[in-house]
Amino acid sequence: MTLAKRVMDITLALLLSLVLLPVIVIISVLILLREGRPVLYLSERMKTPEQGFLLWKFRTMAVAETDSGVSGGDKTARITPIGARLRRYRLDELPQLWNILRGDISFVGPRPPLRRYVDMCPDLYTKVLRNRPGVTGLATIVFHKTEEHLLAPCKTPQETESVYVRRCIPVKGRLDLIYAANQSVCYDAKLIVETIRRVFRRAG
Repeated sequence: MTLAKRVMDITLALLLSLVLLPVIVIISVLILLREGRPVLYLSERMKTPEQGFLLWKFRTMAVAETDSGVSGGDKTARITPIGARLRRYRLDELPQLWNILRGDISFVGPRPPLRRYVDMCPDLYTKVLRNRPGVTGLATIVFHKTEEHLLAPCKTPQETESVYVRRCIPVKGRLDLIYAANQSVCYDAKLIVETIRRVFRRAG
């Protein structure tokens, strides 16, 4: 990560933390009152092929004793009413401002993968994770809706896993490598603006 990219991350994360603090507090209280504890969902993700960290999100699902892998149709019934709204506008990812300030992730980069997928596809993720993972990125913007469409019909964890590994990881990996080849502060700013535009379009 370049110094300019890190400075942009810290500056923007501090600014958004101050501006969005009331929103973060309101969401936290709503989850606590309506859904109970825990308010946050912490999931191990990979910063490098060897180094993991805890990614912070607002909890959007009912708590399950066992939970692994990505979210597909098999987990839809667990999504809470509040969680559905948070996911729609990506508000569940606001706690990741803390991850950005810590240096776990950037605003822009490949989405941080679960350890299991790094272990499954080491050659791909060795290349992808040369760039610090991000909240948004080229693969998120281009492929996110398609990924949701592919995973939504899955009825079991096994089916979700199979579809994700076969049809999602390779495409996202190629897009992440295209981003890596073109990465710059200006390109990051363009992807951030496009992400915001899409969120507001959903709101509209």
